[in-house]
Formats: sequence, structure tokens, C-alpha cells
Amino acid sequence: MIYAIVTPAMGCGESYGTTSIEGGWERIPNINDQHIQDLGSWAVLEFLKHANCVLKFNKVVSGKEQVVSGMNYELVIDASDASGKLGSYTAEVYEQERTKTRKLVSFNKAK
Repeated sequence: MIYAIVTPAMGCGESYGTTSIEGGWERIPNINDQHIQDLGSWAVLEFLKHANCVLKFNKVVSGKEQVVSGMNYELVIDASDASGKLGSYTAEVYEQERTKTRKLVSFNKAK
């Protein structure tokens, strides 16, 4: 009797042995990473396109990331209103670098 093990071939550019399991949320290891700060700034600007208020992005202070067919980010953002009062907001952003997709899923005042 002959047994054969068939495994799918991996193409160039595919990851092998990634440490993140798709679907699990993990703390963002370097919240000061420029890409994370840029995502937070973008989320505030995207929110303002549809909101009737003024907010000025200050910084992303914490967050989680989730590997999907791209990345989900849950960011806690400090931003100032028109009077300069600082507030915290939670933004969920979906990003897929391969297709250059970025979507603001939600943006709310943090509780």
C-alpha cells in the first residue's frame, strides 16, 4: 500500500510560521510606531468627514490588533475638541496593505 501526503504549495511572498493566529486580538507591541500613529490620525480625519464637530488628533495611546484577511485595529485615541478639551475616542480600522484598502469601521467616544 502506498500513502501520499499532499500539501498545498506556498507561493512567493506568502508567510510561513507566523506567530499570530488569525482571529485573535493582541496588544499592539509598539504604540508609538509611526504607522499606528498615522492610522489614528487618519481615523480622526475620516470621522470628521461625516461628523458635525471639530477634533484635533493628539496621539494613539493604546490599542489591539487582529489578523484577518488584512488587519483590524482597535485604537484608543486622544483628541482635542474645538475648545481644546482633551477626550479619548475608540476607533476600529480595517486595513489590507496588499489591496491598499483602509476602512473606518467605527469611531466613538471612549467610555
